[in-house]
Amino acid sequence: MHEVAARSASIPKLGRFSWLMALYAENFRRMTRLFEPAELDTGRYVSSIGNGLDVQLDVLHQHVYTTELRLTYTLRDPVTGEPDPSAFLRLYRDARQAEATHCYVGRRWQDVIGMYPPPAEVLDHRMRMNTFLGKWLQYLAESGHGVATLRRADGEVVPQPGSDIVAG
Repeated sequence: MHEVAARSASIPKLGRFSWLMALYAENFRRMTRLFEPAELDTGRYVSSIGNGLDVQLDVLHQHVYTTELRLTYTLRDPVTGEPDPSAFLRLYRDARQAEATHCYVGRRWQDVIGMYPPPAEVLDHRMRMNTFLGKWLQYLAESGHGVATLRRADGEVVPQPGSDIVAG
């Protein structure tokens, strides 16, 4: 019995912050596999798979090491007119992390956790947002969304990596 307790004591425990960083890493892999956002120019893209529920990807900024995005469906909240659900993402390409900086699923973060939440509540909220993002990205991939279904909102074809198509 003592040997089992000693063995389990030597296994490090994963803290909440470490868990969050692991979520960021997994979301980076999912987002990169799904849409390869580092390869996209700034602008609006739409992924359509024919089920009537198109995904909109806005590449807001491309920086040296980061990409800032907004992921949403082409649906609007009837009260606010905002895209709903939507997630603002920051991809840290050098660290291979993708963070949902804020989400809009019917309510703003201030309405969910208040203006001055304690740090533990902020961490919990970030874990919930990034868990939501991971599940959403997995659902999109399983539904058939991806680089092959992505088009610029202006109708221009997005060049695929390794293809001979040159953007005009």
